[in-house]
Parts: sequence; structure tokens; C-alpha cells
Amino acid sequence: MYQKLIPDMYVKTIYDIDFEKLKEKGIHCLVVDIDNTLVPQKVRYADRNVIRLFKYLKSKDFRVCLISNNTNKRVDEFREKIEVPGIAWAIKPRRGAFNKALKILDAKPEETAIIGDQIFTDILGGHRAGLYTILVTPISKEEFGWTKLMRRLERQVLKRL
Repeated sequence: MYQKLIPDMYVKTIYDIDFEKLKEKGIHCLVVDIDNTLVPQKVRYADRNVIRLFKYLKSKDFRVCLISNNTNKRVDEFREKIEVPGIAWAIKPRRGAFNKALKILDAKPEETAIIGDQIFTDILGGHRAGLYTILVTPISKEEFGWTKLMRRLERQVLKRL
């Protein structure tokens, strides 16, 4: 079980990922969390940097799907400017939304990576679905109460990395 909590890659931000190296590993599909991975949770829309990143990913032929435990409204508003599909109410770490993302992307688990900021949702869920997992440092310390509690447990896991 503990192994499923350890990310395959750990970087400071999504902008620190070497996407060319992911391509070399055979990964050309990305499932990306929104809150505290791309923007702080209270930022409603994709900012200039996120828009630029998604244009770059598309230019490199990555297929991308957003995934969030947040609401339909949150996901729909965010994905407007970056024009990618998104899944709301994902209930990560359950496999259902990850499998739905794979179907949307027409992808196999071994050619897909999840990028997220939480070990117990994004990383655990990604491993359960057979994806390559990439953990980023959360952008903001402002989070929901449940997430704050889980961060305490995450710190224990991170100490062992």
C-alpha cells in the first residue's frame, strides 16, 4: 500500500516537468488536477501561464484531460480558455474518474500520467489506475479543511521520499 503513495516524479511546479522526457517514456496523455496544481483553489479561470502551457502541450501532441474533486461549475469555467475536456466530482482516489479520463483521451494507462498536488487523491488514485504519477508542490496554503488535515499525513510520507 505504501508504494502507491510514492510518486514516480516529484517536482516543484507543473512548469518544472520535462515534457520531452515524458514523451521519451511513451507518455503522450496527461490527466491534470486543477486546484493547487495549476492555480490556487480560489482562482476561477486559467491564467496566462496555464493557457500558454496548454498551447505548448497541444503543440507537442499531448492529449490532456482535467480532473477535479470540485464541482461541474468549477471545472467548466476553468477549462473554457484552454479547450480541453474535464471531469468534475471525480471522487479521487477512486478509479472511476481516472478510467473515464482514459476513455475520453482514448489512452492506455501506461501511456498516461496524472499531475497533481495531493498524495492521497492524485498519486494514490493514479497508481490505482496504473498511471505514471507526478506530484507537484501545492501552489497555495489556502485549502479546504479536509485537505489541511490530509496535508499532515502527506508530510509524513514526503519525509520518506
